[in-house]
Amino acid sequence: MAELTKEELDERVAVLRKLRSLLEQQRAKFQEYLKVLEKQQDSISKEDTEAILCHAELEQQVVASIGNLQKVIVPMSELYKNSAKGTSANADQSLENIQDDLDRLQTKVLRQNEKNRELLRSHLASIKAQINGFKNPYRNRNNVYAQNVSASGQMIEINA
Repeated sequence: MAELTKEELDERVAVLRKLRSLLEQQRAKFQEYLKVLEKQQDSISKEDTEAILCHAELEQQVVASIGNLQKVIVPMSELYKNSAKGTSANADQSLENIQDDLDRLQTKVLRQNEKNRELLRSHLASIKAQINGFKNPYRNRNNVYAQNVSASGQMIEINA
């Protein structure tokens, strides 16, 4: 194995630090996303439409932020893999721990997201059933302004 120069070692350390920082930022964003989803679940259960809307908007922002981080992490990770031949096992283990934590958080986020979707689907079905249960007093009339009019002493119904 060839000996590394000071510049190469410094570059590897800088790449490792940047990658670790990005992964930690992504972990924080996933934790934030999970909190938003949990609060959204409460809002869905309470049928608080304003809060659901706010959580959905916040969710979009967090997802966009995670996506932007991912665009930087992927090339940085490749750079690290290509330059980190022969680096310490501790550094690799540290990154693996962060990545494992990210994988667990992502699984939790996906489960919570599906749970919220199912809650929304059931509430939507309930609302649709309620709407379909309403009586429409204008159902058999062609015009909502149709009315009974007296003509030559007889009551007739005019349907325009």
